[in-house]
Amino acid sequence: MHDHDHHASHHDHHDHGHSHGSSGHNHAPASFGRAFAIGISLNAAYVAAQVFFGIVAHSVALLADAVHNLGDVLGLGIAWAAMRLARRSPTQTHTYGWGRSTILASLSNAVVLLLGCGAIAFEAARRFGHPQPVAGGLVMWVAAIGILLNGATALMFLRGREDDLNIGAAFLHMASDAAVSAGVVIAGLLIQVTGWSWLDPVTSLLIVAVIIIGTWSVLRDSVNLAMDVVPGGIELSKVEATLLALPGVIEVHDLHVWALSTTETALTAHLIQGDADDGVGLIALASAEVRNKYRIGHSTFQVETAESADACGLRSASVV
Repeated sequence: MHDHDHHASHHDHHDHGHSHGSSGHNHAPASFGRAFAIGISLNAAYVAAQVFFGIVAHSVALLADAVHNLGDVLGLGIAWAAMRLARRSPTQTHTYGWGRSTILASLSNAVVLLLGCGAIAFEAARRFGHPQPVAGGLVMWVAAIGILLNGATALMFLRGREDDLNIGAAFLHMASDAAVSAGVVIAGLLIQVTGWSWLDPVTSLLIVAVIIIGTWSVLRDSVNLAMDVVPGGIELSKVEATLLALPGVIEVHDLHVWALSTTETALTAHLIQGDADDGVGLIALASAEVRNKYRIGHSTFQVETAESADACGLRSASVV
């Protein structure tokens, strides 16, 4: 609170932040920690097995599926880290806590996957010019294991998929992996029946396309969050309208909304009060409004009077 009467500033933080693109809670129940650990362990082991058998079977499709599964291992790790880091308290040096690291991890994940796609696409192109016999039966059985493993992992996240963005993403990733593995099984069966080895690099390119489509949105969203773009699912104009509708508020300026992590959102704003003089009550109401309507759990407001606002250097429309 400022020393003089015509300004009031207040910071409001709640444990439940905004889940970007979701209306659910940002913290997974503790029971999902075990699901994450099992999912990461099983899929990491499966990625290693796919790489090994992909080399043995001369199958670039298995290697591509390994890259796809690696992406989900990294994705599960990021989701788990977001869940745990969100619980860590801020420090003297990390005043917003450690949530921002989840954005950096998500960005790194996307870059690693795109580099992997480049390597797989290069190898697939080389195979078209220098075809190699592919052990279709081995490819089929290894991929079939992937259907069971990914399906089982998806089921572990089934009950929490509608309540938490990270849990929902984990469920969708594992379910899509099961579908991709099914495609590899079909390719392996066709190779075994027809002897058409070119189906293997074709399948790998299809998987690369699936990875790129999914990863591109992650890369875009990660870059946007790192650049403090307003998180998806929140329209700044609607937030401003909500604040302007508060009792006694005649103007809103210096409004900013940005991501603290992949699950938490922050807001700052200056509110100009008209005839009301209860700045503390207005701040409490404003904090509750943005928390309930937009899941913004980390808000800071400064309340000014019409007279004092003239001296505010952040009132200009050109100030961002």
